[in-house]
Parts: sequence; C-alpha cells; structure tokens
Amino acid sequence: MTDRLFCVALGYRQMEEYMSVISHINELQKKHDELSLKVEKAQKSPRLDDFAVVAMKKQKLRLKEEISRLSP
Repeated sequence: MTDRLFCVALGYRQMEEYMSVISHINELQKKHDELSLKVEKAQKSPRLDDFAVVAMKKQKLRLKEEISRLSP
C-alpha cells in the first residue's frame, strides 16, 4: 500500500498523527547523521577527547533506539 492510500485509509486525524511521527523520525535521523559526522571528525582530530566521543556515541545510540521504536 502506498503512503497516500495508507493515509486515506487511516482518516484525517490518524493521517496527521502518522505524518507527525514520520516528521519526528526524520528529525531524529538528521540529528543521528550530524552526530556521525561529529564523531568521525573528533576521531580524526589530533586532540582526541575520548570522553566527548563516548558521549556522542551514546547519544547516537539513544537516537537510533528512538528511531527504531517509532518506525512503522
């Protein structure tokens, strides 16, 4: 079933909720991707801050878990 047909079958209110969740997932994915780039950059830095890298990796994991939880 295409997204459009799925939304029509759901009804207007459910469609709004579905689109809101999809939008939220997209924002979480964007944050995850940005963190990936920051981690790569930090790991290439001669002044590697292990604690900062670990913190970013934990944040990435939390984002990934939230994305998985919300994904249809």
